[in-house]
Amino acid sequence: MRQQQIQKLKANQAKTKVEGAKLLQKLMATTEWQNAKSIATTVSSPIEVPTPIIVEAARKEGKKVYLPKTMPHRQMAFLPFASREDLITSKFGIPEPAYDETLVNQEPDLVIVPGLAFAEDSNYRVGFGGGYYDRFLAQYSGSTVALVPSAMHFATADWEIEDYDVKIQKLILVD
Repeated sequence: MRQQQIQKLKANQAKTKVEGAKLLQKLMATTEWQNAKSIATTVSSPIEVPTPIIVEAARKEGKKVYLPKTMPHRQMAFLPFASREDLITSKFGIPEPAYDETLVNQEPDLVIVPGLAFAEDSNYRVGFGGGYYDRFLAQYSGSTVALVPSAMHFATADWEIEDYDVKIQKLILVD
């Protein structure tokens, strides 16, 4: 399912980018966004909702932005984002902040959770397969949202939901 979905997302890149701007507007209208002083997001790949516009919107509103750094044992640490130039490419090819234990924030006010597919009826997702977000979310007590373009939107999960899968609190849909 994951590989099929990646192919579908590759075919829908242009549409996802356009829908990303609409999803950002909907996100900014939520109380979760409005109440958040700090947000965590990712550095998006071309098949995902573009996150540079999210980072820019957050910074314009004076919110602190955190990005994940992959750690041993499939863990993540969220570190402040300063500039694109400060990011280091991980072994997965993803730009990440440099690790500094004194700057880690595992409780940002709002986490924007990435994924490949989201089920509207249950708020479960298919991630990229490493389990990093499910491990993090199992310990996280703040707000979670996912921005769901049409290519990632499923009415119901047509994939197996595992015991360790963590529901996203709010899915923001295009329509």
